[in-house]
Parts: sequence; C-alpha cells; structure tokens
Amino acid sequence: MTVLVVLTVVVIVLLIAGLAVYLYWAGTLLDRIGAKLEGAADIVRGIVADAKLIGPGVEHINETGGVVAGALPLLYGMAEGIVAGVTPTAPPPEVPEVARPASGTRRSRLLAGVGYDPELSGT
Repeated sequence: MTVLVVLTVVVIVLLIAGLAVYLYWAGTLLDRIGAKLEGAADIVRGIVADAKLIGPGVEHINETGGVVAGALPLLYGMAEGIVAGVTPTAPPPEVPEVARPASGTRRSRLLAGVGYDPELSGT
C-alpha cells in the first residue's frame, strides 16, 4: 500500500512539474507575441499619422484623375483624326486589280494523274 501511495504522489508531482514547464513555455511565447504586436501597433500608428497628412492630397489627385479619364476618349479620337490626316496613302490604281481568292490559285491534279506536265510540253 505504501508503494502505491508513493507512486501516486510521484505521478502527481511529475504532472504538476510538466504543467508548470508547459505554462512557462506558453507564457514566454505569449510575451514574445505581445512584444511584436506592440511594435506593429507603433508602426500602424505611424502609418495612420502619415495617411492623415496625405489624405486631402489623394482626394485632389483622384478628382484630377477622374477628369483626365473622362477626357481620354475625346483625346483618343482627336489623335486618330490627326494620324489619319497626316499619314500618306498610296494613290489608288487606275485599273483595279483582278480579284483573287484568299486561298490562292488551285492546282489541278488531273493532268498530273495522266502524266502530263505543261512546263515540259512547251505550250
């Protein structure tokens, strides 16, 4: 009976010691995380302070950008007109060119099938 009581006490002490080590380790991790979050909070406060200074200028820039974006189609059309007006074009031919199929001329295989080659015949 005494051995059972001693082993029970030893197991409880080991359990408490393991729990204490785990809590110490978790506490150090949380301290490091807290320190990093404090640093991040300082950085965020700096960004917010800078954004307050820049904010009115950004609104003005967005307004100006909207005006320019609205004028782009008009400017594009004017630029196309200028380019079309100054680009030299070849004069149209006096006699229109003969219409040819886009795929080119077809080659007949009928004559080749009987052994006739017009280039060799001389006609």
